[in-house]
Amino acid sequence: MGTAHRTEMSVEPGAATAVARLTVVPQRRYGIWVGTAFALLLAFLIVRAFASNPAFAWGTAAGYLFHPSIMRGLSNTLILTVVIMALAIVIGTVIAIMRVSPSPVLRGFAGVYVWFFRGVPALIQLIFWFNLSLLVREVSLTLPFLGTIFSARTNDFMTPFFSAVVALSLCEAGYMAEIIRAGIKSVPSGQAEAASALGMPYRMILKRITLPQAMRFVLPPTGNEAINLLKMTSLVTFIAVDDLFYSAQSIYARTFETIPLLIVVAFWYLAVVSIMSVGQHFLERHFGRSDTRRDPLTMRALRNAISLAGIAR
Repeated sequence: MGTAHRTEMSVEPGAATAVARLTVVPQRRYGIWVGTAFALLLAFLIVRAFASNPAFAWGTAAGYLFHPSIMRGLSNTLILTVVIMALAIVIGTVIAIMRVSPSPVLRGFAGVYVWFFRGVPALIQLIFWFNLSLLVREVSLTLPFLGTIFSARTNDFMTPFFSAVVALSLCEAGYMAEIIRAGIKSVPSGQAEAASALGMPYRMILKRITLPQAMRFVLPPTGNEAINLLKMTSLVTFIAVDDLFYSAQSIYARTFETIPLLIVVAFWYLAVVSIMSVGQHFLERHFGRSDTRRDPLTMRALRNAISLAGIAR
């Protein structure tokens, strides 16, 4: 085996002095300057248009910002988002596991589920579940030798809120199933094969090896889906669920202050989305902490601190 030798280049003193006297001229980036000026000008014009147009009625919008109806609608929107997302993750995880199952029947059932609930628009599903009583008048459970154990009219339990939870949970689960399936597929198959060779059952392999590693790939699109679901809950207005948008509609239908109320709705959606984005950032950093590298500036500051400590000694 040959050894690598490091060669040192020698520079004459005169040449080094000449190089040191050279003036370094930074490259002119006229395109960036023009683009920056245009962006600033456009931002100024937009802000001035929003601030100077009296039709926006910013004072009226500020007055409705913490209106009791708006706060109640915001609370219902957040409850819907949390409940639907939790159910969608649970159902989506089951469907994703079925999608990667060795059983062709389970894979086929999961594939049809994803195909249907991702293909039919969410609004159609919402209206369908709300009008389920047109198809099924009564839901009952009857067992042999025991008779009817449970019976209820469909209209009694398919309330607008419950219909929204069922429809959007099933719809969102179709998207979550594909996200989780992609995360499972991102884990190298050799790890599952090694665990199987050691005698671990399939359920334990998923729980201990595959799903924990898939989290770092699943989390970013899941955060995006949660944000999208928050905005998609505005569809429940069509079945008279008292969410944020429905509350605003109820107010401006009486006062005709449409634009100020829409500004209030947009403000609260933006506020909640901003908080969710911050939470998503910290969750991603938590699950991706094994891949994080120290910032070069941080390393430089650490080396400087160690040097100063050595000098002080």
